[in-house]
Amino acid sequence: MAEYKTLKVNPIKPNSSVFYLYLNRPSHRNALSRDFFDEFPKALKSLDQNPNVSAIILAGAGDHFCSGIDIKTLTSITQSADRARTNERFRREIKYLQAAVTALEECRKPVIAGIHGACIGGGIDIITACDIRYCTEDAFFSVKEVDLAITADLGTLQRLPVIVGFGNAMELALTARRFSGSEAKEMGLVTRVFDSKNDLDGFVARIAEEIAARSPLAITGTKAVLLISKDFSLDQGLDYVATWNAAMLLSDDLKEATSAFFQKRKPVFSKL
Repeated sequence: MAEYKTLKVNPIKPNSSVFYLYLNRPSHRNALSRDFFDEFPKALKSLDQNPNVSAIILAGAGDHFCSGIDIKTLTSITQSADRARTNERFRREIKYLQAAVTALEECRKPVIAGIHGACIGGGIDIITACDIRYCTEDAFFSVKEVDLAITADLGTLQRLPVIVGFGNAMELALTARRFSGSEAKEMGLVTRVFDSKNDLDGFVARIAEEIAARSPLAITGTKAVLLISKDFSLDQGLDYVATWNAAMLLSDDLKEATSAFFQKRKPVFSKL
């Protein structure tokens, strides 16, 4: 595995196809530095292309998941006398940062967020791009950007309304208020809340391993179809999945799943 300044990657146990991807700046509460935005999409692409990886758990090292974007990242672009050129560079930089977060959706492998401690600002951008989200009871969240006099621009304002509803997203984004893990569950931002980090880690690992044991063609297809269907009408979504399954349905995985069912054994699928 590659070495990173801001991330740590390792299997949950030897020979497992489930890998942890840690935000790894615990002394900075995992604030998102410029190095993170360089490294994160590279790490996801590496995991995506690794046939030994079937599922990814995204977590934070230390006491918090993510305290948001590092202020130095926001002020790293030098200004020139030509304001238009400065603004054009800013736009390119924002698009670059956005792409690092969108890499979570572009990764074919499912990404499960295990959230503890703070999940603020850029942390919300990240988890809303994950496929499944769980948290601890003491986790806390905030769409913090308006308190910094900026508009959230890495995906929260686009993805959060789909997850928690437009009204909830509007209230959270305009007030920047802190909300708890239990409230996040009530709104649908997370699926389950756990009493402790140990309970969270154990459950997430088990769920990830259950997903990893299933047909990789079925798992990647389900993720792809669900994501694209958010932007499609019902007819368009049905047409897309018909085309997908026309290409993928008659696979060795289907034969193996059918054989395993009749033989009353667990199926064993080939790597993707």
